[in-house]
Amino acid sequence: MQPQPTATGLKNFVLLGVVLMLLGDFLFALNDAMGKWLVTSFSVGQVLLIRSFGCFIILGPLIARQGPAQLFRVEQKGLQFLRVLFATLDVGLFYAAVAYLPLADVMTFYMAGPIYVAALSHFFLNERIGWRRWLAVFVGFCGVVIALRPSSAMLSLPSLFGIVGSLSFSMALVLNRYLRNTSDTTLVTWQMVAALLVGAVLSIGAWQPTTAVELTGMLALGVVASCAHLLITRSLKLAPASLLAPLQYSLLIWAIALGYLFFGDVPDLYVISGGTIIVVAGLFIFHRKNLLATVPPEAVAPDGH
Repeated sequence: MQPQPTATGLKNFVLLGVVLMLLGDFLFALNDAMGKWLVTSFSVGQVLLIRSFGCFIILGPLIARQGPAQLFRVEQKGLQFLRVLFATLDVGLFYAAVAYLPLADVMTFYMAGPIYVAALSHFFLNERIGWRRWLAVFVGFCGVVIALRPSSAMLSLPSLFGIVGSLSFSMALVLNRYLRNTSDTTLVTWQMVAALLVGAVLSIGAWQPTTAVELTGMLALGVVASCAHLLITRSLKLAPASLLAPLQYSLLIWAIALGYLFFGDVPDLYVISGGTIIVVAGLFIFHRKNLLATVPPEAVAPDGH
């Protein structure tokens, strides 16, 4: 029988989960900026297809290491299918949304994700959320709204892509945690296979020739996305989804930095004020004294996963 983790061990697992989530969020922000650039010139299907091939640059060695047969030995196949469905909807609808809407508007929809995850975790993962943490999540979302100042473009039809995409993203996160006994490689591989198939279908009749730089960009998009998914998947096995979800607000910080670095966007007072509120809310949630009480021993992933 595997020994139960000590209180110190649990705390270390949680801290590692937080670090991995923050790093994964940075890679997702980089992925979002790259995707926004690519879908302005190419169809969502073409980007998804080539991006998926890029993902297997990272996943290939991992699949070989664990053995291809392990991909088919999964728990609760019905929930595995639902997770793949939600994850595919998430990425496809995100790219569809940023093709028509400003990136900031789409990110506003996705910043509502922690609220969805907290509510879903309460009902499906039995992670009890105190009123103070509920309040902190709400305050953090208010900071997002202040920072991004949703424009009138959010009232257009493509905004539906962002709403459904953010809901799908949240469901995928919750199912990641529920299926924590499935290896990270298996979870992400099936997710990428589904994206590849959907991309292949959507790119029929919408294929555009690419330069070497554009092709490399799409493949790099897959490398970045697969690394981000692996980090997020691992983090959800180490700490409660309801704790990690508010850390998604750090995407705003990365978006500000990348926007300035690549596009010369300088944040205004609204962004600075909203960002401050988000950081304060996130720190409050992280330092809640009852943190360890929400981390049951079975939340720790078994060795070899």
